[in-house]
Amino acid sequence: MTMLLKKPPLLPLALALGAVLAALAPSVQAQNLVELYRSARDYDAAYQSSRSLYEANLYRAEQAKAGILPQAGLSVGVSRVNYENNNPAVDRNFPQQSATLNASQPLYRPGNWATYEQGKQQVELSKAQLEAAEQDLIVRTSQLYFDVLAAQDTLAFVRAQKAAVAEQLASAKRNFEVGTSTITDSREAQARYDLVIAQEIAAENDLRVKKIALDQLVGRTDAQPRPLVAPANLPPLVPADVNTWVQQSEAVHPTIRQAEANLEVAKLEIDKAEAGHKPTVDLTASYGAQRNPQGSASSLNTLNSRANTTTVGVALNLPLFAGFATQNRIRETLSLEEKARSDLDVAKRGVALNTRTAYFGVLSGQGQVKALEAAEASSQSALDANKLGYQVGVRINIDVLNAQSQLFQTKRDLAVARYNVLLGGLRLRQANGTLTPEDLLLINSLLVQ
Repeated sequence: MTMLLKKPPLLPLALALGAVLAALAPSVQAQNLVELYRSARDYDAAYQSSRSLYEANLYRAEQAKAGILPQAGLSVGVSRVNYENNNPAVDRNFPQQSATLNASQPLYRPGNWATYEQGKQQVELSKAQLEAAEQDLIVRTSQLYFDVLAAQDTLAFVRAQKAAVAEQLASAKRNFEVGTSTITDSREAQARYDLVIAQEIAAENDLRVKKIALDQLVGRTDAQPRPLVAPANLPPLVPADVNTWVQQSEAVHPTIRQAEANLEVAKLEIDKAEAGHKPTVDLTASYGAQRNPQGSASSLNTLNSRANTTTVGVALNLPLFAGFATQNRIRETLSLEEKARSDLDVAKRGVALNTRTAYFGVLSGQGQVKALEAAEASSQSALDANKLGYQVGVRINIDVLNAQSQLFQTKRDLAVARYNVLLGGLRLRQANGTLTPEDLLLINSLLVQ
């Protein structure tokens, strides 16, 4: 009686994957996304540069007030006068001391007021620039955060696949020794094992590079991102209307606000150019004192003398002709206003396009996650069926190896798709200009605590 030799069962895939994931699990000192963002905000050179530029623009705007505020100056002088006269004969030296205080207040200077209003628009412009830099930092930090998680997942899946292929290789060798399989099974398993080794080396290097990039951004030596909880329930897209997202962008997007500020600056530049035809009126006042401790040249008296002078008046300056410079300056500013208006239209259209693209990208990503979740279940069932078929002799070794590869690839694609959906939500808010650091709290709630 001939007994059918059953092929030994393979190492359960869930156990192999679980062991590798446990080895790659974050330590108790791992950081969540908000913590790493705060570190990046304090360390990132690009953001610090934008913040310094913002503060410089604030001080520059304050300088514009000088044209409408009073001006005052004090001058003091000490001199010695040599006085000579023939009739009567006088030849003597005497000192002179003088001090003058001048002050003026602009009463009508339309050009200066336009400059002052431009300074206020520059403040709004600098605020929008800083907000854009902050939103960019949020996205860059999140991108590198999920890049590290994706690289960790890839390495975990490759190592789990290596463990499964190693067990398959050992099984093929045992079956060949007892005569229940051919040398082809062993060679196929060996070739797949060698390929997985190469993939593991590449995955380790990719993880190393991704960690270096994250460390450089956040200013840490060994940042450890917390992974997503399993299973991860991704948040829905709210509001579920692309037009609502586009409408929100028109009022708050930093790019649109910068273009609007530039348009206002261009309009005020026209006012400054037109001021070249207008008069200016200033209120002026001065107080001067001159002291001659030993007399003066106008008198032969050598006694101490002092003269005080006070002047108050209004100065009017009316430009008459400047060689057509003012007219041409006005034409130039009108053209620049049209350019600024066109730039605003370009900004609005670009923001609307980017918002719609990002919105449908998130919807597509959510659909991919659902499809890959179904594919994961199907790939697991296919692998189980191939294992059973291999044990009873209706499937060969390469069938099991292919099913394993398909399952691991599907798991990896599913993990990346989930990360892309979360990143896509942040990019959508960046696209319509509503992204804030508080948006990271929702992602934080999906991480392992």
